[in-house]
Amino acid sequence: MTVKFKVKKGDEVVVIAGKEKGKKGTITKVITSESRVVVGGINIIKRHTKPSRTAAGGIVEKEAPLHVSNVALIDAKSGKPTRVGYKFEGENKVRISKRSGEKI
Repeated sequence: MTVKFKVKKGDEVVVIAGKEKGKKGTITKVITSESRVVVGGINIIKRHTKPSRTAAGGIVEKEAPLHVSNVALIDAKSGKPTRVGYKFEGENKVRISKRSGEKI
């Protein structure tokens, strides 16, 4: 089951819940099947990996996914978190910021 998200890859977001609350970043990956997003530089975890033929072993730091409900889009006008709404401009459906009414 795929779900339509109001945030997309490349959007500037702020974390609104959890241990990373208040941090800002850009969405690098969207996982629709799990309702999660990966934000660059946020929610860093350490993985201990065994050496293989192609890669050396050691401790690798990478970004773990966050649930989509824990991030909010940043309003371009005010720089604060905002909800996303939709509006029709002629035939096209566009995303708008609920805080300022600006087109995203």
